[in-house]
Amino acid sequence: MKVKGIQKTASVALALLVLFSTLSVSIEKHYCGDHLVDVALFSDAKKCGMTSGDDGESSMAENCCKDVVDLIEGQDELNLEKTELLTSAQKVFVLSFAYVFGGLQLPESLDDPPFQHYTPPEVIQDIQVLNEVFLI
Repeated sequence: MKVKGIQKTASVALALLVLFSTLSVSIEKHYCGDHLVDVALFSDAKKCGMTSGDDGESSMAENCCKDVVDLIEGQDELNLEKTELLTSAQKVFVLSFAYVFGGLQLPESLDDPPFQHYTPPEVIQDIQVLNEVFLI
């Protein structure tokens, strides 16, 4: 029972490892001067409100505000080139090893013991006292 739980836990962990290794994340930050105004994951950051107007403040807004985008890219392709490191003889050995030791069944606790309903015979006489044989 424990082996199945370990196998399920390991398979979920490996699936999450593949998921997070292929996941890409973009973090967008908006600075107004030296102050951080907003940080956003997977979307656009909110602006500070200094939009370009008809007057001369638009050049100041363009110079003081800046957007920084941090992109963390995951893997694009999953390949199996590392399995080709083994020769065919090594692959046969690994497969036969897994087959032999995978076929072994570990002893498990029995829910219904085989002698649960067996009642031993009644002892009529004490044989050790009759024969006067005692362990010292």
